[in-house]
Amino acid sequence: MTDPLATDPPGDRDFPATTPALTFDSGGATLRGVLHVPAGRGPHPVVALLHGFPGNERNFDLAQVLRRAGYASLVFHYRGSWGVGGPWSWSHVLEDTAAVVAGLRDRELAAAHRLDLRRLALIGHSLGGFAALMTAAADPSITAVASVAGFDFGTVAALCRDDPGARARYVEAFEGELGPLQGTSGEALVDEMEAAGETWRLAGLAPLLADRPVLLIGTGLDPVTPHDVHHGPVVQAYRAQPVKKLEHHVFATDHSLSDHRVTLARTVLSFLARYR
Repeated sequence: MTDPLATDPPGDRDFPATTPALTFDSGGATLRGVLHVPAGRGPHPVVALLHGFPGNERNFDLAQVLRRAGYASLVFHYRGSWGVGGPWSWSHVLEDTAAVVAGLRDRELAAAHRLDLRRLALIGHSLGGFAALMTAAADPSITAVASVAGFDFGTVAALCRDDPGARARYVEAFEGELGPLQGTSGEALVDEMEAAGETWRLAGLAPLLADRPVLLIGTGLDPVTPHDVHHGPVVQAYRAQPVKKLEHHVFATDHSLSDHRVTLARTVLSFLARYR
């Protein structure tokens, strides 16, 4: 078997690799995505990659590695981001992710792109890690889920409620990232997070993920999602449940895993291969 990080796989003249643009309807907006379809008759297992806030790192490198390993991988934008219509909000990210999952299960789309409707995994980074875990918890048919430097909104909501200084810092931080987004503000995003409260605490999802493969990756040099706040408590809760197929790591890198992209890819590939 070829190494998907170093070698292109064999081509297939009858069933070539393709890169179609896809659209999905969600809340009256048209979400735009790119599907990376491997060569071969398939059907191919599917991985949806969920980007963070605001989405500067969109993980196209992972999408290409996954395709070379035989997975159909999707990268898409939520509403209100990167030219997609509609207003941005955390709740819309969750709604949009669920809409994309439903769209990928459309039988005509699956047949056209040789997708396996029974094997759909979610991998998310930062906000996307939160959305991946939340969506998998709500949808038992998702076969595996991975969160990379996941942002625990429930934990941060509690911090903001208890500490006005922390709240002001999050308002300012969110406001500073709104360049590619529309229809929101730092204040609105903190208000929404606080209103959701404990329902968005990732540790509380443990019972709903207990029987599925879960990969949690923390980042040890990361001021955005410090692992002792966003990673360690979630791992502890999932181990206590227990989440029987839990795998977890902390890598000594920054929030975007800027110098650990190969390590990230190999970790994700190894995790998915165990449950393919």
